[in-house]
Amino acid sequence: MSMCKKMLTFSYDDGIYQDERLVEIFNKYGMKATFNLNTGIQSPESNFEIEGIKIARMEQEGLAKLYEGHEIALHGLTHASPSGIKPEDYSQEYLQDARNIEKLYGKYPVGMAYAYGDVPDPVVSYLKDIGIRYGRTVESTHSFTLPQDPLRLNATCHHNDDKLFELAEQFLAAKPEEPMLFYVWGHSYEFDMHENWNVMEQFAEKMGGRDDIWYATNIEIFEYIEAFRLLRASNDGKILFNPTAYMLYFSTGTEHFEIKPGETLKLL
Repeated sequence: MSMCKKMLTFSYDDGIYQDERLVEIFNKYGMKATFNLNTGIQSPESNFEIEGIKIARMEQEGLAKLYEGHEIALHGLTHASPSGIKPEDYSQEYLQDARNIEKLYGKYPVGMAYAYGDVPDPVVSYLKDIGIRYGRTVESTHSFTLPQDPLRLNATCHHNDDKLFELAEQFLAAKPEEPMLFYVWGHSYEFDMHENWNVMEQFAEKMGGRDDIWYATNIEIFEYIEAFRLLRASNDGKILFNPTAYMLYFSTGTEHFEIKPGETLKLL
């Protein structure tokens, strides 16, 4: 018995102006994404420069509307490198960022993208203690397997990966017996740097509008995976009970089923 839908999600960092165009693309094609923000420096004054291109963060005002329908997660209050933060300062960098997000967006965040891809064990432990359930790195797996360690989550690939469309073809052609997760990450300013907005347009058009793919935010996927693992079965596997608040979809061989929250389902 396994979940029957393939899953696609995105993760983008820094809350910069190019997110406006990226959100427009995601919304056009029915995609869902997680945006990782630094609330302590979320203003146009917090500019930075890469390869001679100036990049500016957006004003905080209006972001809740922009990111509506997507997820907001932590990226650290000031985008400090995790290994350079003293343990006594973890609460200022991470807990304060989480509290700001809760105040600004109305929901306590449970996700994280590690600044600079730096993932020290003490920070991972601290994040777990304050209720963070997953944390994205900058490593790529080039696979669609579900993460075994969500707090050290490696994506399938970056959007500039040479294998992006090869992986897309594999994902679309697959007839999985086990769940598949296609996880893409990046920074939206990179599309301006490399003058390749067409990559995301083409990718979203190619992947969008399919009945066999679930388009979801990071936390929607991880909560669904957790809910699926709570599905209870009788000894012979013929009776299933869904104790969660989620509609669960699964397959047994060639048959596909759905089970409502609180429902008991008897399989023939």
